[in-house]
Amino acid sequence: MIDPTRHRQLQELNIVELCTRVLTNARSELYLNMRYLDVSLSSLGFEYDPGCRSLGTDGYVIYYNPDYLAAIYRQSRIKVNRAYLHMVLHCLFTHMDTRGRREEALWNLSCDVAVESVIDGLYLRCVHEPPSMFRRDWYLRFQKRLKVLNAEGVYRALREMSLDPRMLERLAADFCIDDHQYWTLPEDSPKTGIARQNQWKDNREKMQTEMETLGTQQEEDARSLLEQVRVENRERYDYRGFLRKFRVLREEMQVDADSFDPIFYTFGLSLYGNMPLIEPLESKEVSRIEDFVIAIDTSMSCSGDLVRRFLEETYDILCENDSYFKKTNIHIIQCDEQIRQDQLITSKEEMERYMEDFTIIGQGGTDFRPVFEYVNQMIGRGEFSKLKGLLYFTDGEGVYPVKRPVYETAFVFVRDQYTDISVPPWAIKLILEPEQITENAGAGDAVKIHDFLPEPDAWGHEIEHNEF
Repeated sequence: MIDPTRHRQLQELNIVELCTRVLTNARSELYLNMRYLDVSLSSLGFEYDPGCRSLGTDGYVIYYNPDYLAAIYRQSRIKVNRAYLHMVLHCLFTHMDTRGRREEALWNLSCDVAVESVIDGLYLRCVHEPPSMFRRDWYLRFQKRLKVLNAEGVYRALREMSLDPRMLERLAADFCIDDHQYWTLPEDSPKTGIARQNQWKDNREKMQTEMETLGTQQEEDARSLLEQVRVENRERYDYRGFLRKFRVLREEMQVDADSFDPIFYTFGLSLYGNMPLIEPLESKEVSRIEDFVIAIDTSMSCSGDLVRRFLEETYDILCENDSYFKKTNIHIIQCDEQIRQDQLITSKEEMERYMEDFTIIGQGGTDFRPVFEYVNQMIGRGEFSKLKGLLYFTDGEGVYPVKRPVYETAFVFVRDQYTDISVPPWAIKLILEPEQITENAGAGDAVKIHDFLPEPDAWGHEIEHNEF
């Protein structure tokens, strides 16, 4: 007589073995067609989970429901390949680690749309299925708003559209492929989010290197994938940290507690009554912003609301107690095709008054050269003691100067709302996420992360002699 428990266990083992073979074959087929995914494809193990609704991953393992996996395999092995690739792309783009304070359901949908748009753009036999009219229609809607259909951009677009719940359910039914319940790791698990993020960042960097060395044909087949990988691989910096690069070292009248030993001071007082053995220095060397120029593009093509919010964000950072000296020389210049206003800020109080009455002046064409000519004239007149840099907020559409100035220049853009094709190679490109400035978060909020994107030739080779 056959033991029922033993029989059930053997059946489960056969099912696990069969599902493992299906997933292994999918991994092999993807590898043969996309060699640049070799490390990423082999980074995930397989595990049977009866609580899984379909397929899902936590960045370490692919969990599967055998019934679901068998069902999509019977339809087509391409569906299994697409599902496998779908989960790998979630890991590569760190979707599970960047959920943050976003609305979870909308973020999950945005990640699925972004990943499926990449897969639908791969014309490879192992994954290609003609997208439905519904999908094509939505891709066109997103492409009108975004240059790259990444999860962050799709999330912003969906929020701006304010779709009704029924349409969101329709989108989820079409684009959601995997189960996202595994994205949040248990607190007592040996697996950690930081280790997962570092592993997939390393995989993504290796993948970009391999894609860029495989040749033009491979890049043509996976253009949208390579573009998203490049976006994700861009270095991220704190905006406060970026502004600190414009600081200079100078003595300021204040007690230098770091160079003062209170033991000798108190010992002298106790020994002689009113005569300390050592007194603190009355001046201290501090690194703060002194000479600085903020140029604002006020042309018709630049959104007035974004200009105001960018200046408010910069104002919040500059008004921190340790950001700049008590006496400063900050020029805020508004310019379109000509200089419209130059406001000199010499103190925190003046900065506060300027922000209270701030109005945008201009709305003409765009020419960046007048600002640089004007600043060069001020340097010639000796109006700056040591100008460290110029920050130019713009959408990028205009005439750039050809010659590099003697001070560092950073052009500041808002992601998905700029054109940087003509930015000269000597300039730094600082790209802000729209939600970072539209939320108008205060200085005490969580760290504000921005993309710091210098041209490789400008930053990579010049950083050695850069005074930053």
